[in-house]
Amino acid sequence: MRSTAVTGGLAARRAVEVAPLPARTHTRRRDLEFKLAALQKDYADLHTAIFEAAQVHRRLCAPRLVRAGDFEIASEIFAVRHLPGDFFMAQRQNEQVMFALGDISGKGLAAGMWTTHLVGLTNSYAALTSELRGIVAGVNHDLCGMPLTMSLASLFLARLDPLTGILEYCSAGHPPALLLRANGDLESLSEGGLLLGVASNATYCSAKVQLGQDDVLLVYSDGIIESLNEKGDEFGYARLREQLRLARTQSADAILFSVLGAVQDFAATRPLMDDMTLAVIRRTPAKSPAAN
Repeated sequence: MRSTAVTGGLAARRAVEVAPLPARTHTRRRDLEFKLAALQKDYADLHTAIFEAAQVHRRLCAPRLVRAGDFEIASEIFAVRHLPGDFFMAQRQNEQVMFALGDISGKGLAAGMWTTHLVGLTNSYAALTSELRGIVAGVNHDLCGMPLTMSLASLFLARLDPLTGILEYCSAGHPPALLLRANGDLESLSEGGLLLGVASNATYCSAKVQLGQDDVLLVYSDGIIESLNEKGDEFGYARLREQLRLARTQSADAILFSVLGAVQDFAATRPLMDDMTLAVIRRTPAKSPAAN
């Protein structure tokens, strides 16, 4: 009797285990599968949209290497996320070259979405006036008057005459550009005014320097100097100046990657905390006369 009861109990348990799931459970599983498929499609669409936005940003910026007369202009942008809040543009204006390096505070989509607007404003005012201080003041006034508050931004705007080597610049709260002379002297270029977006009535000034043969100008965003190592130390100005001196005799492109490599080696395995942008403007050495 006991054996029969045990056998009957096992049979009943197996019947429960293999019994078909209720129709409601099947419906629930199907709904979850549909939702998962929809989420996967939304993620893929978002990834595609971010990729396309990054391509638009890349087209707004200058090619990695630009040549104008005796000058080489090399630049690179490293985004901490998919879309950088930094930009570097360079465009010819008659016989001159105007270039700008901008850095919108913050990172990711929020900052990246503003770069197109800032580049557009800069180009619009550049078409209205040739005065750099007027361009920067106009951009600042428009940003301050926007109904939607944009994060603060820094901007280094410059115009280079490749024939004379004269560079006029205006810095709106941007880290000082470094000008390394052929004789080893180092100058900081910081004339300008406040960050963009602080005060609508802010005034700006510009300054001029002349770039000679073998002079190198380094323009960068604060992500370079604020890059941290595993101990929490910043890369800082001193290391940046030292690396510039070490690479000074190389081409603009080589100097660019020498500095970026030094920053990455310093950070080691620590992830980037901010977008990094670097531009190197170098006047090539004078050509020696052909041998007789």
